[in-house]
Amino acid sequence: MTESRLHIVADRNIPAVEETFGHWGTVQSVEGRSLQAADLEDADVLLVRSVTPVNEQLLADTPVRFVGTATAGLDHVDTAWLAARGIAFAAAPGANANSVVEYVLAVIAGVDDVLERLLAGGRVGIVGYGHVGRSLAQRLGAVGIASLQYDPWLDADTLPEPAALAEVLDCSVVSLHTSLTRAPPWPSYHLLAAPELATMDAKTLLINASRGPVIDNTALLARLQQSQPPRCALDVWEAEPLVPPALLAAARYGTAHIAGYSHDAKLAATRMLAEALATRFNLGEPGAGSIEPAASLSIPAELAGGALLRFLWQARYDLAADDKRLREAVLGASAADAMRGFDALRRNYPQRRELAGSTVLISNENQVALAEATGAMVERVG
Repeated sequence: MTESRLHIVADRNIPAVEETFGHWGTVQSVEGRSLQAADLEDADVLLVRSVTPVNEQLLADTPVRFVGTATAGLDHVDTAWLAARGIAFAAAPGANANSVVEYVLAVIAGVDDVLERLLAGGRVGIVGYGHVGRSLAQRLGAVGIASLQYDPWLDADTLPEPAALAEVLDCSVVSLHTSLTRAPPWPSYHLLAAPELATMDAKTLLINASRGPVIDNTALLARLQQSQPPRCALDVWEAEPLVPPALLAAARYGTAHIAGYSHDAKLAATRMLAEALATRFNLGEPGAGSIEPAASLSIPAELAGGALLRFLWQARYDLAADDKRLREAVLGASAADAMRGFDALRRNYPQRRELAGSTVLISNENQVALAEATGAMVERVG
Protein backbone atom coordinates (compact mmCIF):
# COMPACT_ATOMS: atom_id res chain seq x y z
CA MET A 1 0.00 0.00 0.00
CA THR A 2 1.46 3.35 -1.04
CA GLU A 3 0.34 6.94 -0.67
CA SER A 4 -0.33 7.31 -4.40
CA ARG A 5 -2.93 4.55 -4.58
CA LEU A 6 -4.83 4.87 -1.33
CA HIS A 7 -8.57 4.91 -1.84
CA ILE A 8 -10.34 5.51 1.48
CA VAL A 9 -14.05 4.78 1.96
CA ALA A 10 -15.44 6.36 5.11
CA ASP A 11 -18.76 6.63 6.91
CA ARG A 12 -19.95 10.19 6.33
CA ASN A 13 -20.54 10.53 10.10
CA ILE A 14 -16.79 10.42 10.76
CA PRO A 15 -15.60 14.05 10.77
CA ALA A 16 -12.41 15.54 9.34
CA VAL A 17 -11.54 12.46 7.27
CA GLU A 18 -10.59 14.54 4.24
CA GLU A 19 -8.34 16.83 6.27
CA THR A 20 -6.74 13.95 8.19
CA PHE A 21 -6.44 11.22 5.52
CA GLY A 22 -6.75 13.16 2.26
CA HIS A 23 -3.06 13.71 1.59
CA TRP A 24 -2.64 9.92 1.41
CA GLY A 25 -5.13 9.51 -1.44
CA THR A 26 -8.81 9.96 -2.27
CA VAL A 27 -11.63 9.93 0.28
CA GLN A 28 -15.13 8.68 -0.57
CA SER A 29 -17.95 9.33 1.91
CA VAL A 30 -20.74 6.76 2.16
CA GLU A 31 -23.84 6.07 4.23
CA GLY A 32 -22.59 3.60 6.82
CA ARG A 33 -25.78 1.66 7.38
CA SER A 34 -26.33 0.95 3.68
CA LEU A 35 -22.67 0.26 2.75
CA GLN A 36 -22.27 -2.75 0.45
CA ALA A 37 -19.39 -4.72 -1.06
CA ALA A 38 -19.94 -2.93 -4.38
CA ASP A 39 -18.91 0.33 -2.70
CA LEU A 40 -15.51 -1.19 -1.91
CA GLU A 41 -14.45 -2.66 -5.25
CA ASP A 42 -11.36 -0.42 -5.42
CA ALA A 43 -11.00 0.53 -1.77
CA ASP A 44 -7.79 0.10 0.20
CA VAL A 45 -9.09 1.49 3.49
CA LEU A 46 -12.51 1.26 5.12
CA LEU A 47 -13.47 3.52 8.01
CA VAL A 48 -16.76 2.79 9.79
CA ARG A 49 -18.83 3.53 12.85
CA SER A 50 -21.03 1.10 14.77
CA VAL A 51 -23.84 0.84 12.18
CA THR A 52 -21.79 -1.07 9.57
CA PRO A 53 -21.35 -4.84 10.04
CA VAL A 54 -17.78 -5.60 8.94
CA ASN A 55 -17.42 -9.26 8.04
CA GLU A 56 -16.70 -11.76 5.26
CA GLN A 57 -19.92 -10.91 3.46
CA LEU A 58 -18.87 -7.28 3.12
CA LEU A 59 -15.15 -7.66 2.42
CA ALA A 60 -14.46 -11.10 0.91
CA ASP A 61 -14.17 -9.92 -2.70
CA THR A 62 -12.70 -6.47 -2.08
CA PRO A 63 -9.12 -5.19 -1.99
CA VAL A 64 -9.55 -3.63 1.48
CA ARG A 65 -6.42 -4.09 3.55
CA PHE A 66 -7.15 -1.83 6.50
CA VAL A 67 -10.35 -1.43 8.52
CA GLY A 68 -10.79 1.20 11.19
CA THR A 69 -13.83 1.72 13.39
CA ALA A 70 -14.24 5.11 15.04
CA THR A 71 -15.78 3.41 18.07
CA ALA A 72 -14.68 1.56 21.18
CA GLY A 73 -17.24 -1.24 20.80
CA LEU A 74 -16.34 -4.05 18.39
CA ASP A 75 -19.51 -6.13 18.26
CA HIS A 76 -20.12 -5.00 14.65
CA VAL A 77 -16.67 -6.20 13.47
CA ASP A 78 -15.60 -9.80 12.84
CA THR A 79 -12.06 -9.25 14.07
CA ALA A 80 -11.18 -12.96 13.84
CA TRP A 81 -12.02 -13.03 10.12
CA LEU A 82 -10.03 -9.85 9.51
CA ALA A 83 -7.02 -11.33 11.27
CA ALA A 84 -7.28 -14.59 9.33
CA ARG A 85 -7.30 -12.66 6.06
CA GLY A 86 -4.38 -10.44 7.08
CA ILE A 87 -6.49 -7.28 7.04
CA ALA A 88 -5.12 -4.72 9.47
CA PHE A 89 -7.61 -3.41 12.02
CA ALA A 90 -7.82 -0.48 14.42
CA ALA A 91 -10.45 0.90 16.77
CA ALA A 92 -10.71 4.02 18.90
CA PRO A 93 -10.99 2.81 22.49
CA GLY A 94 -11.36 5.66 24.92
CA ALA A 95 -11.90 8.36 22.31
CA ASN A 96 -15.52 8.89 23.30
CA ALA A 97 -15.25 7.94 26.98
CA ASN A 98 -15.53 11.47 28.34
CA SER A 99 -18.40 12.26 25.98
CA VAL A 100 -20.37 9.28 27.32
CA VAL A 101 -19.48 10.17 30.90
CA GLU A 102 -20.77 13.71 30.41
CA TYR A 103 -23.97 12.28 28.90
CA VAL A 104 -24.49 10.16 32.03
CA LEU A 105 -23.81 13.12 34.30
CA ALA A 106 -26.31 15.23 32.34
CA VAL A 107 -28.92 12.51 32.90
CA ILE A 108 -28.16 12.44 36.62
CA ALA A 109 -28.43 16.23 36.75
CA GLY A 110 -31.67 16.21 34.76
CA VAL A 111 -33.79 13.67 36.64
CA ASP A 112 -35.64 14.93 39.70
CA ASP A 113 -33.39 15.21 42.78
CA VAL A 114 -31.14 12.27 41.88
CA LEU A 115 -28.01 14.42 42.01
CA GLU A 116 -28.76 15.71 45.51
CA ARG A 117 -29.48 12.18 46.74
CA LEU A 118 -26.15 10.99 45.39
CA LEU A 119 -24.31 13.87 47.04
CA ALA A 120 -26.08 12.97 50.30
CA GLY A 121 -24.71 9.42 50.27
CA GLY A 122 -26.34 7.57 47.39
CA ARG A 123 -24.25 5.40 45.10
CA VAL A 124 -23.92 4.82 41.38
CA GLY A 125 -23.69 1.21 40.24
CA ILE A 126 -21.42 0.92 37.20
CA VAL A 127 -21.74 -2.19 35.02
CA GLY A 128 -18.60 -2.56 32.89
CA TYR A 129 -15.25 -1.12 33.89
CA GLY A 130 -13.63 -0.34 30.56
CA HIS A 131 -12.67 3.13 29.38
CA VAL A 132 -16.10 4.64 30.06
CA GLY A 133 -16.83 2.87 33.33
CA ARG A 134 -13.42 3.76 34.68
CA SER A 135 -13.72 7.39 33.62
CA LEU A 136 -17.20 7.64 35.14
CA ALA A 137 -16.04 6.23 38.47
CA GLN A 138 -13.15 8.69 38.56
CA ARG A 139 -15.31 11.70 37.72
CA LEU A 140 -17.94 10.74 40.28
CA GLY A 141 -15.31 10.24 42.94
CA ALA A 142 -13.76 13.61 42.20
CA VAL A 143 -17.03 15.39 43.04
CA GLY A 144 -17.73 13.25 46.11
CA ILE A 145 -20.15 10.65 44.72
CA ALA A 146 -19.54 7.00 45.60
CA SER A 147 -19.81 4.14 43.11
CA LEU A 148 -19.74 0.35 42.99
CA GLN A 149 -18.44 -1.52 39.96
CA TYR A 150 -19.34 -4.86 38.39
CA ASP A 151 -17.17 -6.40 35.69
CA PRO A 152 -16.67 -10.16 36.03
CA TRP A 153 -14.18 -10.20 33.14
CA LEU A 154 -11.69 -8.24 35.26
CA ASP A 155 -9.83 -9.19 38.43
CA ALA A 156 -11.66 -7.75 41.41
CA ASP A 157 -8.53 -5.98 42.63
CA THR A 158 -8.54 -3.80 39.50
CA LEU A 159 -11.89 -2.26 40.51
CA PRO A 160 -12.01 0.45 43.22
CA GLU A 161 -15.20 -0.92 44.83
CA PRO A 162 -16.03 -4.31 43.26
CA ALA A 163 -19.49 -5.67 43.91
CA ALA A 164 -21.82 -8.42 42.80
CA LEU A 165 -24.35 -7.57 40.12
CA ALA A 166 -27.25 -7.68 42.58
CA GLU A 167 -25.52 -5.14 44.82
CA VAL A 168 -24.78 -2.85 41.89
CA LEU A 169 -28.41 -3.04 40.74
CA ASP A 170 -29.49 -1.93 44.21
CA CYS A 171 -27.75 1.44 43.84
CA SER A 172 -29.61 4.74 43.38
CA VAL A 173 -28.31 4.97 39.81
CA VAL A 174 -27.39 2.02 37.59
CA SER A 175 -25.29 2.96 34.56
CA LEU A 176 -24.43 0.36 31.91
CA HIS A 177 -21.08 0.55 30.12
CA THR A 178 -20.31 -3.02 29.16
CA SER A 179 -19.42 -4.16 25.67
CA LEU A 180 -21.88 -6.51 23.98
CA THR A 181 -20.91 -10.16 24.05
CA ARG A 182 -22.66 -13.51 24.03
CA ALA A 183 -19.47 -15.29 25.10
CA PRO A 184 -19.56 -17.46 28.22
CA PRO A 185 -19.20 -17.43 31.11
CA TRP A 186 -20.45 -13.83 31.48
CA PRO A 187 -22.43 -12.80 28.42
CA SER A 188 -23.71 -9.23 28.49
CA TYR A 189 -26.50 -9.95 26.00
CA HIS A 190 -29.75 -9.50 27.97
CA LEU A 191 -27.71 -9.05 31.12
CA LEU A 192 -30.70 -7.22 32.49
CA ALA A 193 -33.80 -9.30 31.81
CA ALA A 194 -37.07 -9.65 33.71
CA PRO A 195 -35.56 -11.03 36.97
CA GLU A 196 -32.97 -8.25 37.22
CA LEU A 197 -35.41 -5.50 36.22
CA ALA A 198 -37.87 -6.72 38.84
CA THR A 199 -35.38 -5.76 41.57
CA MET A 200 -35.51 -2.08 40.56
CA ASP A 201 -38.22 0.32 41.68
CA ALA A 202 -39.13 3.99 41.42
CA LYS A 203 -36.08 4.99 43.48
CA THR A 204 -33.77 3.63 40.76
CA LEU A 205 -32.48 5.56 37.75
CA LEU A 206 -31.36 3.13 35.02
CA ILE A 207 -29.10 4.50 32.27
CA ASN A 208 -28.04 2.53 29.20
CA ALA A 209 -25.37 4.19 27.07
CA SER A 210 -23.60 0.95 26.08
CA ARG A 211 -25.40 -1.36 23.63
CA GLY A 212 -29.14 -1.85 23.28
CA PRO A 213 -29.27 -5.65 23.71
CA VAL A 214 -27.58 -5.46 27.12
CA ILE A 215 -31.15 -4.89 28.32
CA ASP A 216 -33.98 -7.14 27.16
CA ASN A 217 -36.09 -4.31 25.72
CA THR A 218 -39.32 -6.34 25.80
CA ALA A 219 -38.81 -7.12 29.48
CA LEU A 220 -37.92 -3.49 30.16
CA LEU A 221 -41.13 -2.23 28.58
CA ALA A 222 -43.13 -4.72 30.61
CA ARG A 223 -41.43 -3.52 33.81
CA LEU A 224 -42.03 0.13 32.96
CA GLN A 225 -45.73 -0.62 32.55
CA GLN A 226 -45.96 -2.16 36.03
CA SER A 227 -46.28 -0.40 39.38
CA GLN A 228 -43.34 1.53 40.83
CA PRO A 229 -41.14 1.21 37.71
CA PRO A 230 -37.57 2.50 37.64
CA ARG A 231 -36.87 5.75 35.85
CA CYS A 232 -34.74 5.14 32.80
CA ALA A 233 -32.70 6.97 30.19
CA LEU A 234 -31.91 5.04 27.02
CA ASP A 235 -29.38 6.11 24.42
CA VAL A 236 -29.26 2.68 22.79
CA TRP A 237 -32.00 0.34 21.58
CA GLU A 238 -32.08 -3.39 20.94
CA ALA A 239 -33.32 -3.18 17.33
CA GLU A 240 -31.64 0.04 16.16
CA PRO A 241 -32.49 1.98 14.09
CA LEU A 242 -35.96 0.83 15.16
CA VAL A 243 -36.96 2.47 18.43
CA PRO A 244 -40.12 0.93 19.94
CA PRO A 245 -42.52 3.86 20.40
CA ALA A 246 -44.02 2.44 23.59
CA LEU A 247 -40.59 2.04 25.17
CA LEU A 248 -39.56 5.55 24.18
CA ALA A 249 -42.80 6.94 25.57
CA ALA A 250 -42.20 5.16 28.88
CA ALA A 251 -38.58 6.28 29.24
CA ARG A 252 -37.73 9.47 31.10
CA TYR A 253 -35.20 10.30 28.39
CA GLY A 254 -34.53 8.70 25.03
CA THR A 255 -31.77 9.62 22.59
CA ALA A 256 -30.52 8.36 19.24
CA HIS A 257 -27.29 6.54 20.22
CA ILE A 258 -25.43 9.84 20.51
CA ALA A 259 -23.93 9.68 24.02
CA GLY A 260 -20.44 9.47 22.52
CA TYR A 261 -21.15 11.98 19.75
CA SER A 262 -19.37 15.04 21.07
CA HIS A 263 -17.31 16.90 18.48
CA ASP A 264 -14.22 16.42 20.63
CA ALA A 265 -14.74 12.63 20.78
CA LYS A 266 -15.33 12.28 17.05
CA LEU A 267 -12.17 14.17 16.15
CA ALA A 268 -10.15 12.17 18.65
CA ALA A 269 -11.38 8.92 17.07
CA THR A 270 -10.51 10.13 13.56
CA ARG A 271 -7.02 11.01 14.71
CA MET A 272 -6.54 7.62 16.40
CA LEU A 273 -7.48 5.75 13.21
CA ALA A 274 -5.18 7.92 11.10
CA GLU A 275 -2.26 7.28 13.44
CA ALA A 276 -2.94 3.53 13.34
CA LEU A 277 -3.03 3.53 9.52
CA ALA A 278 0.16 5.58 9.33
CA THR A 279 1.96 3.23 11.70
CA ARG A 280 0.76 0.07 9.98
CA PHE A 281 1.82 1.16 6.49
CA ASN A 282 4.59 3.65 7.29
CA LEU A 283 2.76 6.58 5.72
CA GLY A 284 4.16 9.47 7.71
CA GLU A 285 2.18 11.97 9.75
CA PRO A 286 -1.60 12.31 9.34
CA GLY A 287 -3.06 15.60 8.22
CA ALA A 288 -3.47 18.26 10.86
CA GLY A 289 -7.15 18.09 11.77
CA SER A 290 -7.70 20.81 14.36
CA ILE A 291 -10.38 21.76 16.85
CA GLU A 292 -11.30 25.25 17.90
CA PRO A 293 -11.51 25.92 21.65
CA ALA A 294 -15.06 25.84 22.96
CA ALA A 295 -16.54 29.13 24.12
CA SER A 296 -15.88 29.79 27.80
CA LEU A 297 -18.61 29.43 30.43
CA SER A 298 -19.38 32.01 33.11
CA ILE A 299 -20.57 30.54 36.41
CA PRO A 300 -23.08 32.54 38.48
CA ALA A 301 -21.35 33.46 41.74
CA GLU A 302 -24.18 32.22 43.96
CA LEU A 303 -24.07 28.57 42.82
CA ALA A 304 -22.67 25.89 45.12
CA GLY A 305 -22.81 22.11 45.61
CA GLY A 306 -25.41 20.30 43.54
CA ALA A 307 -26.63 23.49 41.88
CA LEU A 308 -23.11 24.23 40.66
CA LEU A 309 -22.64 20.69 39.32
CA ARG A 310 -26.05 20.75 37.64
CA PHE A 311 -25.19 24.05 35.92
CA LEU A 312 -21.88 22.74 34.63
CA TRP A 313 -23.09 19.28 33.60
CA GLN A 314 -25.94 20.80 31.60
CA ALA A 315 -24.03 23.79 30.22
CA ARG A 316 -22.38 21.89 27.37
CA TYR A 317 -25.08 19.33 26.65
CA ASP A 318 -28.84 19.84 26.24
CA LEU A 319 -30.20 16.36 26.98
CA ALA A 320 -33.82 17.51 26.77
CA ALA A 321 -33.28 18.78 23.22
CA ASP A 322 -31.94 15.40 22.07
CA ASP A 323 -34.87 13.66 23.76
CA LYS A 324 -37.33 16.00 22.04
CA ARG A 325 -35.79 15.39 18.61
CA LEU A 326 -36.03 11.61 18.97
CA ARG A 327 -39.64 11.72 20.13
CA GLU A 328 -40.56 13.94 17.20
CA ALA A 329 -38.89 11.47 14.82
CA VAL A 330 -40.44 8.31 16.28
CA LEU A 331 -43.76 8.92 18.02
CA GLY A 332 -46.62 8.89 15.54
CA ALA A 333 -44.39 7.96 12.59
CA SER A 334 -44.41 4.76 10.55
CA ALA A 335 -41.66 2.28 11.38
CA ALA A 336 -39.85 3.08 8.13
CA ASP A 337 -40.02 6.83 8.70
CA ALA A 338 -38.96 6.43 12.33
CA MET A 339 -35.87 4.44 11.31
CA ARG A 340 -34.95 7.02 8.72
CA GLY A 341 -35.46 9.71 11.32
CA PHE A 342 -33.20 7.91 13.78
CA ASP A 343 -30.37 7.77 11.26
CA ALA A 344 -30.96 11.37 10.21
CA LEU A 345 -30.56 12.52 13.82
CA ARG A 346 -27.17 10.83 13.96
CA ARG A 347 -26.11 12.01 10.52
CA ASN A 348 -27.10 15.63 11.17
CA TYR A 349 -26.17 15.76 14.82
CA PRO A 350 -25.42 19.34 15.97
CA GLN A 351 -21.92 20.10 17.17
CA ARG A 352 -21.61 19.40 20.89
CA ARG A 353 -18.56 20.26 22.95
CA GLU A 354 -17.30 18.67 26.15
CA LEU A 355 -17.08 20.30 29.55
CA ALA A 356 -13.74 18.66 30.32
CA GLY A 357 -11.00 20.94 29.08
CA SER A 358 -13.38 23.87 28.66
CA THR A 359 -12.60 27.19 30.28
CA VAL A 360 -15.00 28.26 33.01
CA LEU A 361 -14.91 31.79 34.41
CA ILE A 362 -15.28 32.00 38.19
CA SER A 363 -15.52 35.00 40.49
CA ASN A 364 -16.30 33.03 43.67
CA GLU A 365 -13.21 31.30 45.03
CA ASN A 366 -15.37 28.77 46.86
CA GLN A 367 -16.43 27.30 43.49
CA VAL A 368 -12.95 26.54 42.22
CA ALA A 369 -12.36 23.05 43.66
CA LEU A 370 -15.71 21.62 42.56
CA ALA A 371 -15.48 23.17 39.11
CA GLU A 372 -12.00 21.72 38.62
CA ALA A 373 -13.29 18.31 39.73
CA THR A 374 -15.56 18.26 36.66
CA GLY A 375 -12.52 18.42 34.39
CA ALA A 376 -13.08 22.06 33.47
CA MET A 377 -10.23 24.59 33.33
CA VAL A 378 -10.86 27.37 35.82
CA GLU A 379 -10.06 30.99 35.08
CA ARG A 380 -10.57 33.44 37.92
CA VAL A 381 -12.22 36.75 37.05
CA GLY A 382 -13.23 39.84 39.02
